Amino acid sequence: MAKILIVEDEKNLARFVELELKHEKYDTVVESNGRKALDLALKEDFDAILLDLMLPDLNGLEIACRVRQVKSTPIIMMTARDSVIDRVSGLDHGADDYIVKPFAIEELLARLRAVLRRVKIEKDASDDTVEKKVVKFKDLTIETANRIVRRGDGKAVDLTKREYNLLMTLIKNKNNVVSRDQLLSKIWGPGSNIETNVVEVYVRYLRNKIDIPGQQSYIKTVRGTGYMVRDEDDEKK
Repeated sequence: MAKILIVEDEKNLARFVELELKHEKYDTVVESNGRKALDLALKEDFDAILLDLMLPDLNGLEIACRVRQVKSTPIIMMTARDSVIDRVSGLDHGADDYIVKPFAIEELLARLRAVLRRVKIEKDASDDTVEKKVVKFKDLTIETANRIVRRGDGKAVDLTKREYNLLMTLIKNKNNVVSRDQLLSKIWGPGSNIETNVVEVYVRYLRNKIDIPGQQSYIKTVRGTGYMVRDEDDEKK
């Protein structure tokens, strides 16, 4: 039985979500105060956190950021703010998904199932890894077991989880175009309510970290389609 922390100060909504999750056989804990919710999230082991943005004492962005510093617990933000900037900010602060109020409970449950599936898949893949695997791309060396990306000089490149997943998705499909919709599905999950221009934002973040100033970007934009990376040999053809 998955244990879910519901952080919501609107009592009627919190109670509604709690009842629906209990009906689906989830174990639930509800907290309305931001600071108390952070303490719970850090002290106890939850399988996922449903997190409101505007909370007393401590807002959802700060909670997500501080949880993410020490734990990988999936976080779904629940908020009435639906601009691209708000969504990117939520994701950058550590949220795994973002749902806009008012929402259908069926959609929230589907998103919860999706993040729990992703965690299980990642755990299974990690358990199957018996030795450190290394992927090389141009001057980058990627240690997949611990998600460390290094340049040719050995210096580590500090990537967020989504930036790393974006890089690996493009490398695994090198010399082929990966559409924005495919990247959304792969990195944010099938059915994720994230606009495709969020992908553009993360591609820009990734370029800023891995590209060499004055040289051609590792990531090529294919206008109207998506993105791709190419082997050195393929670029010379």
